[in-house]
This record gives sequence, structure tokens and C-alpha cells, in this order.
Amino acid sequence: MENLHQHIESLIFSSETAVSREDISVCINKLTGEVMDEQIIDRILGDIAEKYKPDFFSFELRVIGGGYQFFTKSDYHKTVSILIGQKEKKKLSTAALETLAIIAYRGPVTKVECEQIRGVNCDYSVQKLLEKELIEIAGRVETSPGKPVLYKVTPLFLDYFGINSTTELPKLKDVMPDEENAIGNNSEQATT
Repeated sequence: MENLHQHIESLIFSSETAVSREDISVCINKLTGEVMDEQIIDRILGDIAEKYKPDFFSFELRVIGGGYQFFTKSDYHKTVSILIGQKEKKKLSTAALETLAIIAYRGPVTKVECEQIRGVNCDYSVQKLLEKELIEIAGRVETSPGKPVLYKVTPLFLDYFGINSTTELPKLKDVMPDEENAIGNNSEQATT
């Protein structure tokens, strides 16, 4: 196929979230009517990443959340943050951030477990996080009365924070040593 590099580049460029190799393959296959060898796609993705490495470019290709996405290089973050200033209005509340942190670190987790850790009702925070697609339903606890819903973070959360999985989050002891103990103690109380 002619200009395959540019076709793949345009898929990544036009997407708001990371594009998986499988998504790229499906799009190219539909376009050409032929099954594209994954090794060719991998080679092209490598070529694209190399293309944007020089300092001449203000952005680069990164692997995030199991997919590929263009990101502004760190030298230009401040400039871009000025443009995106209006997003400040869409900040999460402290309550929503606390709930999101619990789900990210402990998930999948029920709303009741979040409430036990935070010590307050989490209905509104969970609803807002679902609306913003930062969390999703991961299933139910079939063995508990009422079969409570389990929540986990979404690929959008991973994408937003530029990580591939929650294992890449900072360790609680490195960020807030006392908080890890508090969450650990609350989880012990919740299970006893």
C-alpha cells in the first residue's frame, strides 16, 4: 500500500486516545481489503517514533495504555498548558480525586469499601467519575449480600496519567507514608 506510514500516522494523530496496534491493523485491513502483517505495522510504528525523536519536532510518539499516541515533548508543556487553561474549570473535586485514588490503588473495589476508607458517602464522586469515564464497572461481588458493584479505572484514566497500568502509579509510601497505613488499617477493619 502506498503511503502506509502516513495512513498509520494519521490514525494516531486523529485519535483523542491511544490507538492500539489491533485498531491500526483493522483500519488498514478495511482500507486495503488485505490482512496486514503485524511485523510491518510494528516496523512502521518504530519508524514513526524515530521520525519524531529529533529536537526539531515539539511532539513524540509514545506507547501509553497499550496503544500509541502523540504527546508534546516536556520542553513545550508550559506553552500547551496555557492554551488548555480552560480545562481547569473541569477539575475534579477533592472528594472525587480521593475516590479515584482509592479505586486506582485498590481496584477493583466497591463503593462501600471506598466509603469505609474515606469515611463519607461516595455516591456523587463515583457518579462523576463514571460520567468522566475515568472509572468503569468491573463486575459484581457475587459472594456478598446484594452483590455490590466493583469499580476499576479505565483506559482513559491510564491515558490521562500517561501510564500503561496502575502498577506504574507511585507507591503510596513514597507519596504519603501515613496514608498507606491509614488505608491499610481501614481495609483491615473492613474485612474484620
